[in-house]
Amino acid sequence: MTLDELNALDRRQFAAALEGVFEGSPWIAERTHAAGPFASLDALHRALTATMLQATEDAQLALLRAHPELAGKAALAGEMTAASMHEQSSAGLRACTPDEFARLTSLNRRYNERFGFPFILAVRNLDRRQILDEFARRVERERDAEFAECLAQVSQIARLRLDAMFDSR
Repeated sequence: MTLDELNALDRRQFAAALEGVFEGSPWIAERTHAAGPFASLDALHRALTATMLQATEDAQLALLRAHPELAGKAALAGEMTAASMHEQSSAGLRACTPDEFARLTSLNRRYNERFGFPFILAVRNLDRRQILDEFARRVERERDAEFAECLAQVSQIARLRLDAMFDSR
């Protein structure tokens, strides 16, 4: 699909075409459709991100909670989206040592207890050590700063997923 073909779709088709760009949150594409047509992938990404940022805090929290934990239960059970599975695998999270897995499990638990949503990080081009270091740093932050950081990470993940969608066609 090209950007011109995407622009020609109705709202339902547009949301279906962008399924998975924002994990478990088709409402972002549905609400963004009316802002089109989009002159570039950058314009599309900016509009999608603006929709996410203009949403209520409850909607944003639901978006964050739709993301799987890093190397968490969903990963172990194979219950993640294909995009999430690929992203976590490419960062080496499926090949954790027992110690790394124990540290991730502990950090996931602490993070969720502290913030009420999973740790979100665009893991492309990061290795396990970098991911664990960032996780340990961010679990100590204030909730408002971490909420904003997670939304920024979701936007970055969405951009990477858009790039993959349009580069592969």
